Amino acid sequence: MFGTYQHSNLRIEISASAAQIEASLTQANRLKKWLWPQRLEISDMTGNRLVIGQVFESQLGPVTTAHKVELLSSEGVRFLLSGSIDGFHEWQWGDGWVQSRLEGVSLLPLNLGQTASLLRLKQYLQTAQST
Repeated sequence: MFGTYQHSNLRIEISASAAQIEASLTQANRLKKWLWPQRLEISDMTGNRLVIGQVFESQLGPVTTAHKVELLSSEGVRFLLSGSIDGFHEWQWGDGWVQSRLEGVSLLPLNLGQTASLLRLKQYLQTAQST
């Protein structure tokens, strides 16, 4: 893989319960909503919830990244990444907060994408609560 090794940890406060955050990060239909404008291709869905070992792709323009669910619990999820990013993306959460840890080799500015993802998740959860 070409690029540079990058790592970033970001944690933000979100006005949402741990259960709401978990659902947004582990249920395919919710992931697709808040990750827009990224397009998710999730196959082999036996249910809406992601499962360990499941592989899916995200695409933003010409950039495609494969995600494999490595760990999944009520407090976190970890994806192994390949393609445009070789590394991992780990999410942890609790009542009122979410943390994203991203490490990998890529030509892309990973921290920028990570920040945008956290802000989209926060906005999605705020909008979901107000409706």
